[in-house]
Amino acid sequence: MIQLERHSIALILCLWAQTVGAAELPDPTPPMPAEIDQALRRYNIPAQSVSIVIRDAVTGEAVLELNPQAARSPASTLKVLTTFAALDTLGPNYHWHTRAYRTGPIVQGHLQGDLIIQGGGDPFMSAERWWSFARALHNEGILHVDGDVVIDRSVYATQKARPDAFDGQGSRSYNVLPDALLVNFQALELHLLPEASDVRVVTDPEPTTLTLDNGLRVIAGPCRPSTHPVSIEEDTEGSQHLILRGAIARHCDATTLRRTALDAPNYAYGTLMEHLQRWGGGITGHLKLGTTPNTAILIQDFDSLSLGEVLPLVNKYSSNVMARMLLLTQGLVRHGSPVTEASSEQALQEWLLAHNLSSPELVIDNGSGLSRLARISADSLARVLQVAHQSRYYPEFAASLPLAGQEGTLKHRFTDLRDQARIRLKTGHLDDVAGVAGWVTNAADRPLTVVILVNHPNAHHSNGDAVIDTVVRWALTH
Repeated sequence: MIQLERHSIALILCLWAQTVGAAELPDPTPPMPAEIDQALRRYNIPAQSVSIVIRDAVTGEAVLELNPQAARSPASTLKVLTTFAALDTLGPNYHWHTRAYRTGPIVQGHLQGDLIIQGGGDPFMSAERWWSFARALHNEGILHVDGDVVIDRSVYATQKARPDAFDGQGSRSYNVLPDALLVNFQALELHLLPEASDVRVVTDPEPTTLTLDNGLRVIAGPCRPSTHPVSIEEDTEGSQHLILRGAIARHCDATTLRRTALDAPNYAYGTLMEHLQRWGGGITGHLKLGTTPNTAILIQDFDSLSLGEVLPLVNKYSSNVMARMLLLTQGLVRHGSPVTEASSEQALQEWLLAHNLSSPELVIDNGSGLSRLARISADSLARVLQVAHQSRYYPEFAASLPLAGQEGTLKHRFTDLRDQARIRLKTGHLDDVAGVAGWVTNAADRPLTVVILVNHPNAHHSNGDAVIDTVVRWALTH
């Protein structure tokens, strides 16, 4: 009887709803300011595909909100969560350590044993810093390694991911994978120099582990790179062999292509060998992967840049691999090694819980935003920014975000504004996704938390950015 009564009530409510005119139903989308509504119409982006949260950064009072709870693809705005959680957990003076050990004595420039390099997850071991690391070994008296070079990556669990998994472009820098010993982002500059009869290729750096198959041709006629494209391929056996194909007109200027090459251990080993050979030394043995034995003797402990120095590199230039390594570092500090993406995600969830930042819709994935799985709401991102604004580390974090019209991914946006310092925003872009997250100071000098996420096929070709910029300019005056 109770079940029948419930069904009857449900039927009555359904019939009642059908008799209510459409004009009497509440509008699920609140009215937007005229200029924002016009921008949405102009670029054919429905309001239902946009989330906007603008709040007073001090009081949390809402200024403008649209679909704040909707789970959206955040693209690189997710880095706001990853990087601030890292700063709050580790502190701005946190350093990573890359260590070198030996298993034998050093006699007249010869290391009579193995050289072991233990990666510590340094997210910014640039070419210059790697040269400094190699030079420090040279200063310890090592010119030639008689044994093997053993690379210890055991602080990270073995990964199954492939660099081409996201979009098939595995040689592009944005797809580089995290590694405990990531040197120079595995980057290569290929300088293509057309000469009388062929194209000379100069690589920088010149890792000894790289084989280059130069099949580029010189042709007559005007210089039209789009007509004579150059392609870079990897052979079927892996990325240690790069194949260049295409044609360049004889009168073309030198062209530089930037790609990633080699896996992380081969890149580190090959560039270390390059340095030793230039100093008149070398390596007799081979590259091996392993762990550091307890009997090994520490000969070098190389400090990274501090986290406070690393953050601007991540956020201003939106480095995916550096953001991923910051997430892994949080997992390492909280749960130990070997760190996994799962233990790192758990560490970030624990950080959110400790700050009462419930985000049930959150899908972290790798923490960089380079993902079709990652999801977060504008409300959740805004609440993270509210916590950041009240943090003792707010100055360091705010300074890590791009400044409008001046630097990073905002260098070419809002260039017409007289006071560009009022806008500090992390940007985010994927196909069909555009977003920003950060702070805007309005005309009354009120700091406003701003999160805008656009998820729609029409967000491409700068249309999403145009809508976002309209909202940001509105915030400046309110």
